[in-house]
Order: sequence, then structure tokens, then C-alpha cells
Amino acid sequence: MRALISVSDKEGVVEFAKGLEQLGWQIVSTGGTYKILNENGVKAVEVAQITQSPEMFEGRVKTLHPKIHGGILYKRDDASHVAQAKEFGIEGIDLVCVNLYPFKETTIRTDEFDEIIENIDIGGPAMVRSAAKNFKDVLIVTSVLDYDEILQRLKEGTDDLEFRRNLMIKAYEHTASYDATIANYMNERFKGGFGDARFIFGNKVFDTRYGENPHQKGALYEFEYFFTNNFRALKGEASFNNMTDINGAVMLATSFENAPVVAIVKHSNPCGLAVKDSLLESYVEALKCDPISAYGGVVAINGTLDRALARKINEIYVEVIIAANVDDDALAVFENKKRIKIFTQDNKFLVRAGDRFDFKHIDGGFVFQERDVVNDDELKNMKQMSKKHANENQLKDAQIAWKVAALTKSNCVVYVKDGAMVAIGMGMTSRVDAARAAVAKAKELDLDLHGCVLASEAFFPFRDSVDIASKVGVKCVIEPGGSIRDDEVIEAANEHGMSLYFTGVRHFLH
Repeated sequence: MRALISVSDKEGVVEFAKGLEQLGWQIVSTGGTYKILNENGVKAVEVAQITQSPEMFEGRVKTLHPKIHGGILYKRDDASHVAQAKEFGIEGIDLVCVNLYPFKETTIRTDEFDEIIENIDIGGPAMVRSAAKNFKDVLIVTSVLDYDEILQRLKEGTDDLEFRRNLMIKAYEHTASYDATIANYMNERFKGGFGDARFIFGNKVFDTRYGENPHQKGALYEFEYFFTNNFRALKGEASFNNMTDINGAVMLATSFENAPVVAIVKHSNPCGLAVKDSLLESYVEALKCDPISAYGGVVAINGTLDRALARKINEIYVEVIIAANVDDDALAVFENKKRIKIFTQDNKFLVRAGDRFDFKHIDGGFVFQERDVVNDDELKNMKQMSKKHANENQLKDAQIAWKVAALTKSNCVVYVKDGAMVAIGMGMTSRVDAARAAVAKAKELDLDLHGCVLASEAFFPFRDSVDIASKVGVKCVIEPGGSIRDDEVIEAANEHGMSLYFTGVRHFLH
């Protein structure tokens, strides 16, 4: 039995090769892998000895040869194939262990295009695909994490068809994601990320119990191992819906850098947010906005969940807590609560992945775009359109309201006072309805909106929303501007003695 080993990631390869040798396998290798195996006592045979052809063109050609691919591809149970192999002096290769040139890592390390091009693997994917195609006869190994199991199965003789088929699937996932990475990079470099094809792929983190509903299957997939590195379950298992709500909550809580922010989300929309002097104070103030909706919601904590905060949260039922980190004694507070789920990122503060692009499925395909972010310049450069200036506290609240509005389903309006959201209307078919709904909810909860700031993620098409805001004591309004009736909106603000600012940037979220 012969194994061909040629890897860029050398982790564990010496031990794997020695394990194969102990089982009676002959090792064939190339380049740097051949060198490190021989230096560590593995009696490997260099590919050039088999092909009787040297590596050429700076190593661009070394395994692309019938003695290699024929040895991988011929069917062992096909008499014609066996006869041809014998005729042309082709010996079987029964295991191929390959991982590919570090293309992605190279693009992160350098912008030098010639070096990036040289890290596009050619022979590696060809060998992987060949071995995967002939998986019934050839074991294809593309992951360091599989080395131990493969050795164990070979030792026990349990490398059955199902196991080989699973390795085959993993191999094609490996080459597909590699080629997709290259294509996406080239499109991003030369076509602004919008080429004729766009490839979206991720690695499975876990299966969810089901999808949005019990009759749907679901799973979490990740980009660049984000959840592997930044998500850990401390109590309970995350559902499909939990993950979408966690996403909304984390996006909100990470919008204010390292401030002690607490965001409360229900069905992916904010129902509470505050930026106060402490996380405990922020939670208390965030909850006031809509404690009814917060029941069974998701709480995101931009910092440490300690015992005091845990005890306060435990006064009502929330389904999910996601915190940057969690104290052990805080976790103990929820020990007897069976339904609550607690997750951490194991960081000092919550973090985002920083994805550059965004996409959404539509029937028959998907729409793809650059990801929307609130640029600090929008707030620094916003234009005062009213006669009245906002004071310092109102400008701070305007920043909070603006960032929350950008992460809330359109049409939306957000009311903020003293660093806390006090009312919100979202996902309405008209902006004035969003304004009315927010005010009605605040009145129902006996919340005082006097002196607050109002933000709208898109322009007010009429002055009616500003008129409604004046009746509850709004003192400052922030919106993009751009309506054909901006003059009427400005006039309304001046009539009511409000300050009004235009950012010039819209933030629809659909």
C-alpha cells in the first residue's frame, strides 16, 4: 500500500506518516513535505523518483504525471484498468493526503499579486479531485483533524465505504471552497466584488434543533471560523431563531465601541437599548422601553455578566443572554432556570465578524450588496437645518438613536432620552404609522418622551411625523434628508422649536 503525502500545513504530518509506516505503508512525497519527513526519520520516496521527471517551472509542475494520477485513478476492480496500469508501469496510490497552498493567508499577508498568484495550488486540487473520484479504492485526506481516526480505522480494518464516502465529500468541499476563495478574491480585486459569479460558503458549526419552525431543518454555518473562535454555549443550545436574534442584538450592542451597552431584542428588532455608566444601569434603563416585548427576548451585554446584573435579569424571563464574558457566580444565578440559554464570546467586549458583504435569499436566487455600516463621519458632518442648536446631551442621544435606527427594520423611528431608548416604531408600511405606534406604546407604559431625540433611518416624506413628535416633547430630530418636502419638515421643526439635523445618508433595512 502506498500513500502520497504533500501538504502545505505540516502540523501532525510527521506523526501521521510514521503511523502509516508502522502499518506497512510506503510513503511518497514532494518538496518541503518530503524534506521534513526524511529529516524526522520517515523513509519517504520522492515523487520525482516515481515519475522519472524532475520538478519543473519553480515547482509548478511535479505531480501532474500519469504515474501519479494513473496510480490514483485506476479502478482496482476493473480488469482493463488493472491491465493498463501494468502495461504502463503504474503502481497504485491508495491514500492521498493533501492540503493546499495557503492562498487566503497569502492575500491577508501581502498585496503583491505575483506572490498571490504563486500561491494558487494546481497539482494539489488535481490530486484531491482524482482521489475523491476514486474514493472506493483511495482514501482522500484533506484535514489534519482526521489523521488519528484514519490511522485507527486502518489499524482496525474499519475504513469502510461510508467512511471513505464521507472523506470524499469533505475533499470536494475543500477544493470547492478553495476555488471559490480564489474567484471571490479576483472579483473583489478587479471587479469591486461584483463579478459574473459570487460564491458564498461556510463551515458547519452545529445543527439547530430545527429551522424557524419545527418542520424545517436548520444549521449554523460560519465564515472564517468566527463562531468557533467567538461563541460558546454556557447553558442551553442555540436555535435557528436564537441565532438570528443574537445577531441583531450583538450588532446593536457593538455599535458603541467599548461603552457599557445593553441591547434587548425580540424577533430581530430592538425593544430596549441603553448606554449608561454601568451595565447594570444600562440594563435597567433598556428594559423600561418595552418590558412586555423583552419577555422571552434576547439580551446582549457588551462586557461582563456579573452576579448583580444576573440577579436583575433573572427577575423576568428572557430566553437568551449573549455576553462578552460571564462570571461563574453569575452563571450560578440561573442554575435552576431550565429554559434560559446563555452564551459568551469569551472576550472583554462583544465583537463583530466585520463581514464586508451582505446577502439575502429571494425565490430563485439571492441579492448581494456591500454591507451597510454607520460611518462616524455621518454624525460628525451632519448639517444643522433648523434655527435651533441641539445641546451636548441631545447630540449624544442623537448618535445613539441614529445607530439604532440603522439596525432596525424600515420604516422605523427611534426615540432616545438620556442615553436610553424610550420608544420605537419599526417595520411599518408608513413612517407616520411608525411614529404613532412608538408614541402609543410609550404612553401605554407611562414613559415620558419630553426632551428626547427622534431618529428616522430615511427621510420624512411629510411633516406629519415631526408634528407628532412635537406633541410628546421631542427636542431634536436626526434624519437623512432628501425629500422633495424637506422645506416643509424644516419649517415644522422651526415652528415647534426643535433642532433638526440631516446626515445625507439613508439606512434602509429590509
